[in-house]
Amino acid sequence: MTMPEDFGHTGKGGAAPGPAAPPRDISARMKGEVAYDAAAEAPVELLSAGADAPDVPVQADGAGCHAPAEQMEAQARAAGNGAVLDQFAIDYPRGPHDKPESMCPAFGSLRVGLRMRRVATVLSGSACCVYGLTFVSHFYGARRSVGYVPFNSESLVTGKLYEDIRDSVHEMADPERYDAIVVTNLCVPTASGVPLRLLPKAINGVRIIGIDVPGFGVPTHAEAKDVLAGAMLNYARQEIAAGPVPAPVAGRSDRPTVTLLGEMFPADPMMIGAMLAPMGLAAGPVVPCREWRELYAALDCSVVAAIHPFYAAAVREFEAAGRPIVGSAPVGVDGTHDWLAAIGAAHGVPAAQIAAAQNAFLPAIKGALAAAPIKGRITLSGYEGSELIVARLLIESGADVAYVGTACAASRWSAADKEWLEARGVAVKFRASLADDLAAADGLDPDLVIGTTPVVQHAKQKGVPSLYFTNLISARPLMGPAGAGSLGEVVNAAIAGKERMDKMRDFFEGVGEGDTAGIWEGSPNLRPDFRAQHQKKLDKAARAAKAQEMI
Repeated sequence: MTMPEDFGHTGKGGAAPGPAAPPRDISARMKGEVAYDAAAEAPVELLSAGADAPDVPVQADGAGCHAPAEQMEAQARAAGNGAVLDQFAIDYPRGPHDKPESMCPAFGSLRVGLRMRRVATVLSGSACCVYGLTFVSHFYGARRSVGYVPFNSESLVTGKLYEDIRDSVHEMADPERYDAIVVTNLCVPTASGVPLRLLPKAINGVRIIGIDVPGFGVPTHAEAKDVLAGAMLNYARQEIAAGPVPAPVAGRSDRPTVTLLGEMFPADPMMIGAMLAPMGLAAGPVVPCREWRELYAALDCSVVAAIHPFYAAAVREFEAAGRPIVGSAPVGVDGTHDWLAAIGAAHGVPAAQIAAAQNAFLPAIKGALAAAPIKGRITLSGYEGSELIVARLLIESGADVAYVGTACAASRWSAADKEWLEARGVAVKFRASLADDLAAADGLDPDLVIGTTPVVQHAKQKGVPSLYFTNLISARPLMGPAGAGSLGEVVNAAIAGKERMDKMRDFFEGVGEGDTAGIWEGSPNLRPDFRAQHQKKLDKAARAAKAQEMI
């Protein structure tokens, strides 16, 4: 492997420049504008605002990561990856629109791999994508290198890229350092059919896991976590079927365990374990796991709790291992009561023991909720997959939650939460778009907006208190008595900041917005003619791309 290279450089092989444009008198154009230097005096070739762009054929570019998703999907199917895309469509159904607006999905699987001990991660994709994913992974605290196998057009179409990947994993496969190596195809290698399935299953005792995580197949980064978690569980399940496997480092539990599906705050598994103890059960590993041996323990459970409901591939592996699945989570009074009953029933726990667990913790949850009440109307949205259970907790805390939007799809494991919320008048939107979330924030007159970065930014510009879901809400305990009072302080403090938000909005009133933001000595230099001219070029490229698809 080598460091990323910039394959966008054309070198000296580009087209020869055309004749220089003659100097033009731009004094008329400069009238009324504020100039700070002589840059505007450089000779340029101008088109009149009403003139059409030159009638030059525009070819749709289908070779890069910026190509239309439909075209890349067609190429992937033609290259033999149709079965992979069909499974993605089953596991992560789209709709009602094409795709939620969230970050590159491959970040999800990359983050899962980087959090595992003794696991190496290797990316195969465009250099710009690898740079961005590496940057974001380290921004979120990764402390390990990300491997990268670069390519160019020649190595991609001749199959040399696959050979380079194979050579790289052979070079890396050191059993003293790694239990597994994860190789991820991004959009371009997936569309080109780079066959990671042909990689050796193991090299020198190091497991090789190859997955495809294209942006045109996996809708969100949350669901990409499931792609890798499911692939690892599948590998571990085959190892178990083949013979004895090593026990977890911490040893096996002396009680039947409940595997917890979905990333959560570190204190939540301990609280869940305490609530399970009266039923004679213990909390098992959290999937995605932190080391390979935990996968064996996760499969060795008696029940799987789908705390996050979008792990379709992982659920498929647990069901293949004969493990029952229980949805929802022990949040609030109603959620904890129903969840303990469902877990107990799935394991065959006597009714008396289930009641003992409920009676031991429900009074404490009621007390915690009463001690930290929340007053105010809230709209909530995010892409983590835990939005519905957070909304349940907010409502039981006293909040008026008017809207819940999640970028993830509906599943049978989220059905109970959806029914509970809708019975209380909440509008629940699966595969919510940014437009859906903004419309809720604008139209429902909330006292607080909880959402993703663009939703929070939009609310703050309007002077509405807002909180970022991922960093300020989901990164808190949610389960049992510990979770019952965890949201009150931060939510109430945000709602109480309304006056401060109004002062900030009034202070910045009149500085403009969008492309007129800032302090201007004169009027902003608006050029609608440039915008219209550029839009014509975009429309022409879109028509050419559509015509290319028809061919």
